[in-house]
Amino acid sequence: MSRVYFYGTGRRKNAIARVFLRPGEGRIMVNEKPMKVYFGRPTLEILVREPLEATGTADRFDVWAKVAGGGVSGQAAAVRLGIARALVMADPNLRPVLRKGGFLTRDPRMKERRKYGLKKARRAPQYSKR
Repeated sequence: MSRVYFYGTGRRKNAIARVFLRPGEGRIMVNEKPMKVYFGRPTLEILVREPLEATGTADRFDVWAKVAGGGVSGQAAAVRLGIARALVMADPNLRPVLRKGGFLTRDPRMKERRKYGLKKARRAPQYSKR
């Protein structure tokens, strides 16, 4: 018997999340830990739950996510996008609701690369007249 699941990939900055939705009762696991333990901050937990709350599917699916790269905040946003994309796979009728909420938009902002002759992307070495 094959297990039914829906998959979505989420990215934000350097964080990449592989998200699987399975029919269940609303548990969210990130890197094999409960979401509360992994993220710690209530604001990040709310951010991750947003697509499920907006579509009213919070208690219909269990979420299993594998996240790598970036920081905690970027990882939470990556999981959020992955959940939204997986929900669209599960039910294409949810697409307008998720689109309206802005959950399907990939945040394009990235760290700017460092340029030669500078200390950071735009930070120049300290100037001294003498």
